[in-house]
Parts: sequence; C-alpha cells; structure tokens
Amino acid sequence: MPLPVEQVIAFALYRWASGETYESGTSAFGIGRATGLQAVRDVTSALLQAYPNTIKWPVGRRHAQILRAFRDKGFPNCFGAINCTHIFIDKPAGAPSTNYYDCKQKFSMQAQVVVDLDLRIMDVHIGYPGSVHDVRVLHNSQLWRRAQAGELFDAPPVSLPHGVVTRGCLLGDNGYPVVCPWIVQPYGGIDQGPDEERFDTRQKVARGCVERAFGRLKCMWRLFLRTHKTNLDTLPQQFVAVCTLHNILLDVGINFDGNLLWEVDENGVRRRVDLGIVGNGAGGRQRCMNVDGDLLHDALRDRLALM
Repeated sequence: MPLPVEQVIAFALYRWASGETYESGTSAFGIGRATGLQAVRDVTSALLQAYPNTIKWPVGRRHAQILRAFRDKGFPNCFGAINCTHIFIDKPAGAPSTNYYDCKQKFSMQAQVVVDLDLRIMDVHIGYPGSVHDVRVLHNSQLWRRAQAGELFDAPPVSLPHGVVTRGCLLGDNGYPVVCPWIVQPYGGIDQGPDEERFDTRQKVARGCVERAFGRLKCMWRLFLRTHKTNLDTLPQQFVAVCTLHNILLDVGINFDGNLLWEVDENGVRRRVDLGIVGNGAGGRQRCMNVDGDLLHDALRDRLALM
C-alpha cells in the first residue's frame, strides 16, 4: 500500500529538522530505509516544483523596501548581503575526498546565499566542495553571470561623494577582496582612522543579516548544521528546498527560538553552534582590482561620515 501523503511529508520534514540518520528516523515512522530515501526525494522535488519563485531577486514593492531598509543603514542602493556556509558531511564515497576537506579539517560542501535585512534568501548557489574559496564559488555562480551582464543592479542611480554614482551593490566580508566593484567589504586592519572604524562597524551590523539567516536556517533544519552521511547528487536540491521553506516560514510569521543557536559541549560549557561560516581574518581589506570598486567603497565611507 502506498504511504499516505501526510506521512511522506512528515518524514521528510522530520529528517531535515532533526538531522537523525535514515536508520533511526525511518524506524520511528515505521517505514524502511529505502522508503525514507524516496520520501525525501519526492518531497524535495514537489517543493521545488510547487514554489519555483520563493527564492528570487526582488522586484516591484519588495525591491523598493529592501533598498530603503539598507539606505536607512547607511548603504544606498544595497540589495543584500552575501556569504558562504559549509554544510558538513561524512567523508564522501566515490568522490575525491581531498576536494571536500576544508580549512576546518572537516568534509563539507559550500553554499553561497544572498539575503536581505528581513533574512529572506534572494539567491542560493550550492554544490562546490569545501576546499574551494568563496571567490571561486562566486565566479561560477549564476549570480556572477547575471551581475556582470547588468541584469541585477538596476536601481535608480544614487550620487555619492566624489562624483561616484551607484546603481547597486552587495555587502560582503573580507573573503571577497579582489573580485568586483559591486561587493563592498570592510576595511579591516588595526590601524584605522575614525571614518574607517565607523564604516566597518556600520557595514558589519548591516551584513549581520546573512549570519542571522544562516542561524535561523541551519538551527531549524539541523540536518544542515550537523555532519551527516549524504548523497552528494541530491544534497544541493535538498538544501534549496529547505531555503524555500525558510522563506515560506518567514512569510507566515513563524518565530525562531534563539536558544537553538546555543549548545552544551562535552565539557558542559555552553557555546554558540558552528554555523560553518569560515572567517577570513582581520588582516585588512585588499585593494579591489577594479578602480570603480575602491571608489564606491570610499564614497560610502565618506557618506557615512556625513550622516
């Protein structure tokens, strides 16, 4: 007899939310492991087909709301914040293991996301092994291709100090030092003037939305927080499905329990969970290879100094 649809959906959600193994989870639901695998594949496919536009670049009223929110933070024509997170996995079978061995000495797959100040995911790109740098992930994403083709940053021009005009940008950390003129990073370093220090503080606060989004996403759907055995071919689709659920839950006003961001380690010490965000050091921002990027960066700094 086919399983009831409700049971299929319930198992897939339970698998993503609990992070339990298939063996343990299917036993609790009274189904076999093969049935559990098929249930997750079916629900993943159904979610992506039923909600194809839940993750999308903002348009219309939403576009205006996002730009206004970042402008109020001191960053006019900013569309969102970008960062990568590592999804930790068991040593992959049938794939070059060294490719997936990251700088934290764990096996992982990279996921790049762009979010707005309401923590909504506007773009996701997943599939690169954990050893790959954030810049390479960006260069191989659809986001990069669309931005380079002029399809993303289409806001009405805003004039900044020194004659700089911007139609759009993203906020990022120091992992994007020499990429392009449309990712604005902090200055970093320790010998900062007051204007640079003010800029870095405001920039860090504004781009903090991407870390909060990772916290909500991965702590609600703990399969993607913990190291787990996975099929590398289906993991990207499952992660995009969970990002879709993340946006749906935000739309309907489901609250997030902040206590999920904390755990007690084996020594009884309470600490924040590891969200898989790789720090890029505080050695200071490298100069952008594109002069327009440095002009935009410094113009935003001087605009903030006047506020």
